[in-house]
Amino acid sequence: MARARVGGDRTTSIPRRTKVIDAGLEDIPMNSGYRTAPGRHMSSAAVDPDRGKSLRLARIAPRGTVAAAAAAIGLFAAIGMPAAAEPMTFDEALALAATTAPQLRASALGVEAASAASAAAGRLPDPQLRFGIDNLPVSGPMAGRFGDDEMTMARIGLMQEVPSRARRRAERAMAEADIDVAAAADAIARREARVAAGVAWLDLHYAGRRLATLEEVLSALEPLWEAAPTGVAAGTDRPAGALTPVLLQAALQDRHSRLMADVARARAELTRWTGDADPAASGPAPDLEIDPAGLRAGLERLPTLQAWRAAGSRADAEVALARSGRRPDWAFEVSYGRRDPMFGDMLSVGASVRLPLFANQRQEPLIAARSADALGVRLEREAAARELRASLDADLADLAARRDQWVRSRDVIVPAARQQADLETASYAAGRAGLADVLNAFTALADARLEALDREAAVARDTVRITLAYRSDDQ
Repeated sequence: MARARVGGDRTTSIPRRTKVIDAGLEDIPMNSGYRTAPGRHMSSAAVDPDRGKSLRLARIAPRGTVAAAAAAIGLFAAIGMPAAAEPMTFDEALALAATTAPQLRASALGVEAASAASAAAGRLPDPQLRFGIDNLPVSGPMAGRFGDDEMTMARIGLMQEVPSRARRRAERAMAEADIDVAAAADAIARREARVAAGVAWLDLHYAGRRLATLEEVLSALEPLWEAAPTGVAAGTDRPAGALTPVLLQAALQDRHSRLMADVARARAELTRWTGDADPAASGPAPDLEIDPAGLRAGLERLPTLQAWRAAGSRADAEVALARSGRRPDWAFEVSYGRRDPMFGDMLSVGASVRLPLFANQRQEPLIAARSADALGVRLEREAAARELRASLDADLADLAARRDQWVRSRDVIVPAARQQADLETASYAAGRAGLADVLNAFTALADARLEALDREAAVARDTVRITLAYRSDDQ
């Protein structure tokens, strides 16, 4: 009698038709108790696999000859993550991504640069040193002689430009807006890093679970695949039935290759964001619950919209800077003139002012251009807000659909596949099905469990991505 583990600790042996030779009885029904050998009594009632009880069935060839059937199927035992040098929990992955990603350091330097530059905003320009020779004769009897003419002098002085107060105020507003823009860009980069690290951790976590599950499936189905030729040799199965295990095994091995690639891809992505050369996802997956109302309420506080608000402030500052062009700018100068001692030295003081006399041709067009830019930024911000709301609603709708699919797979498809496997096993015991039918049923059960795990992974991935991407920092 061959035995199989089916879901959790559930043990299954696969029976074949049983005849009581001496009594000349017909096949014994599945729900009845019967003896497979002197002193051994077997029941075929299926037991809930989650409780770890056993379903034992026996295949006994006609007239008491025990034929090879199938052995254990350990499809759905508890799955543990593969051992690794550096186990990492979900929260640890997020923390590492927020502190070690190189692009985050770059964005932080952007904030530092904007803050440093703001110290110079609105300051007076550097003073100018002015020097030269004034009134040097170039013709007449004193041509080329420095000290013979009383107006000839060597001059040195300073000039200071003084832009209008409105211009300097606008420059300071632009610098402050640049800091806000850089800070919002840094917040966006940190959020993107956390989202990417969280998704990578989940991909590695579930890829490891799927791979471990499939490896147990391959190992546990091996006795059933090996039993198929035995059934053909015994004449109980058709010759073509011996090829069924080959095709099923090849399909599962293809899936195993894809899962190996998924694990390597997820590990590489997690290394990219955390800097861990050999990361391993450890610990439980994060909570799969989500708060749609809270996420919608916090959209206005997301870094994306904060960046647009900062861009709007900078655009308004540019408008103010353009308008300051209608205000006059001043310049003040003081100079000292050195002449021949017989004439004496001279001191000069002066001022100059820029006159915006042609504002309609110079300042007004610039003001109109910057005002249009500011309006465009405000409209783009509104478009970004609408896009965020639409994206959140669409992502929540997709998540709801995937959650329904996962629940349906877990609560409907997997139990139905398990029941189908039990019924095929019962039919096999009654002689109405072959070993290939049982093998197909148990393989379908394995596929159903793996598909349920795939759907759970999709739900977890979407939940983490939506939560980290749309949740404001104060939630």
